[in-house]
Amino acid sequence: MRRALAVAAAAALAALSLTACGAGSGAGAGSTTPQTPAATATGAAGTDGQQLNDMQQKVDAAESAAAAADSDAAQNN
Repeated sequence: MRRALAVAAAAALAALSLTACGAGSGAGAGSTTPQTPAATATGAAGTDGQQLNDMQQKVDAAESAAAAADSDAAQNN
């Protein structure tokens, strides 16, 4: 039961971090001003890389939390 709860919590955390980072939204998806291809290519490259790093850190943290919860659950049984 605790393992399922830990996995569900980790999945929720990962989904939340993906939503918060705007994963899959692309460059300027929420922007109302049109972007030129050159502006998108140069301006978004750094932003996408930073978003990827932030997202990876959040996923790593969620996986670590799930592993810790799994370990705690195993010790309690």
